Amino acid sequence: MNRRHALALLAATSLTACTPPTPSALGPDGKPLPRLYRITESDARRIPFRVLDAVNALRQGAGVPALELNPVLTAAAATHARDISIQNRPWHFGSDGSSPIDRARSVGYTGTVLGETLSETYESELETVAAWMQEEGPRAVILDPDARQLGFAFFQEPNGKIWWVLNTGFGGSSEIPDAPSS
Repeated sequence: MNRRHALALLAATSLTACTPPTPSALGPDGKPLPRLYRITESDARRIPFRVLDAVNALRQGAGVPALELNPVLTAAAATHARDISIQNRPWHFGSDGSSPIDRARSVGYTGTVLGETLSETYESELETVAAWMQEEGPRAVILDPDARQLGFAFFQEPNGKIWWVLNTGFGGSSEIPDAPSS
């Protein structure tokens, strides 16, 4: 009995190994649909640097100077990423009517804000940068030859949707000002 049971189990296991892999779901364009990208705590710390590396590689290919990550511009991007999530639309105005320049100034950025690009997606940061490069406006922000600093942040909702914000500028301090004392 044990021998028959073992042979039946072996046969069933062998048959399941022969089934073809399940194809990934394809979109109307014939490309695979994006998979949900969950950002872990350790990924969250690395993501801005991966974006910086990707953007700088694109900028090098375009013959423009590299950017440096600016924590003040990043703070402005983080504020806006959370805000556009609450508003449930990727646009350049804050719920308080603020512009990218207003938001950068409100966190103490002393330089010139050159551009902002946004995305609402379930895709990774590198897929998002690649998508931005396919669009004229975001591409111009990323490759702006006058830009020297990058702010980059995101907000991921519990359902997995990610709101990405990238800011560029030049001439701003990298020091986040102290909060005013009361």
